[in-house]
Amino acid sequence: MQFPTRLYLVPTPIGNLQDITLRALSVLKEVDTILAEDTRTSSKLLKHYQINNTLESFHSFNEHKKLIGLMERLKNGETMALISDAGTPSISDPGFLLVRSCHENQIPVECLPGPTALIPALVNSALPSDRFVFEGFLPPKKGRKTRLEEIKQESKTIILYESPHRLLKTLEQLSEVLGGERKASVSRELTKLHQETINGTLSELIDYYKKNTLKGELVIVIAGK
Repeated sequence: MQFPTRLYLVPTPIGNLQDITLRALSVLKEVDTILAEDTRTSSKLLKHYQINNTLESFHSFNEHKKLIGLMERLKNGETMALISDAGTPSISDPGFLLVRSCHENQIPVECLPGPTALIPALVNSALPSDRFVFEGFLPPKKGRKTRLEEIKQESKTIILYESPHRLLKTLEQLSEVLGGERKASVSRELTKLHQETINGTLSELIDYYKKNTLKGELVIVIAGK
């Protein structure tokens, strides 16, 4: 099957390799080039599904450098798929610059539906899911306090991404600014064998994670004001 010239954004599993659509597999098999955040990580997925396609790195450290060259190739008729290590590209992952450049150059972009960690975490949190805001990762230093103060005033359910080694510090800062009684939830290892969602107040979550070792990427869901 010949795919028309365009950039495809292809979501990949966030844990369980079975969480990929038939259409995503078809696109990955047929495009000319697959752009991957980490070729070592993506090679495991492609090998699992016997996809032997050209794989090329495209990540936050080289996206500016590679952008012009990729655009020239797309203009010349090459068809590409962009994937991240897990989930939907451009959601706290590289992709925005390439998508914007494609639109500026009238190159079609198509994002396939598929896995992303924030929605399962939101639903598992038992917090209101009719209206929510996604904040991604908090700034590590500059602007962090300002962002926390903004979150304090947010009335919708709030979703954050966080890494294991920063989780406890982030929960403590959230507790200081929002109050220890604010309802929240932490999900980790979603779709994997040892997936876990812990619901409670921020104070209760702090107590829990002081006693429990963490692995894997995390999603924090916080009740709105």
